[in-house]
Amino acid sequence: MNTLTKMALGMIGQLKPQPAQGDAARLLTLPAPQTGGGLPLMQALQQRQSRRDFDATPLQAQTLSDLLWAAAGVNRPELQGRTVPSAMNSQEIDVYVALPEGLYCYDASAHALKLVSTTDVRRVTGYQDFVDRAPLELIFVADHARIKAVPVAQRESYASMSAGAMAQNVYLFCASAGLSTVIRAWFDRHALSQAMGLEPDQQILLAQTVGWPAKS
Repeated sequence: MNTLTKMALGMIGQLKPQPAQGDAARLLTLPAPQTGGGLPLMQALQQRQSRRDFDATPLQAQTLSDLLWAAAGVNRPELQGRTVPSAMNSQEIDVYVALPEGLYCYDASAHALKLVSTTDVRRVTGYQDFVDRAPLELIFVADHARIKAVPVAQRESYASMSAGAMAQNVYLFCASAGLSTVIRAWFDRHALSQAMGLEPDQQILLAQTVGWPAKS
């Protein structure tokens, strides 16, 4: 679906998710992340870039596992510390994973994906046409109820800091793994919030498309 069609549907409140493609498991336990190897940090930084060309081939389970661990995984189990900073360790950002077979939420402690909806919400994650066919969309959602110690006026900036760190971790992982990715903030927030079934305290901050580069 092209951008103009999506915008028109959004204006009349008809930008909706699609039926799921295939069966969705209620819980996807991911393989243990491979935390060794990959490009050296400076080389990954040198190759970090936004790319908008995506092949529809799904990511393998190990690649998805490593990607999500890089984004927001537990790297210090004794403290439940993550790969990204969070003010007062409130862990207010949830990473949602939109796949053709359904919408999941990443449980970092269990390193697993929990099913949220058996619909394909990829189309609603952005006005760009490539989001419809890319195999994976990450959606970073702040749950402001978890950071009540922070004044209301400052909660979005605190959460945005953590979400930005997650997105950069994804960029660096993709640079190392040879994946395409691009971070996005141009989407219909109301339509996407409805499609995801979010509560009033939950705020969508960013979306990020991930996939193998399109075949030339």
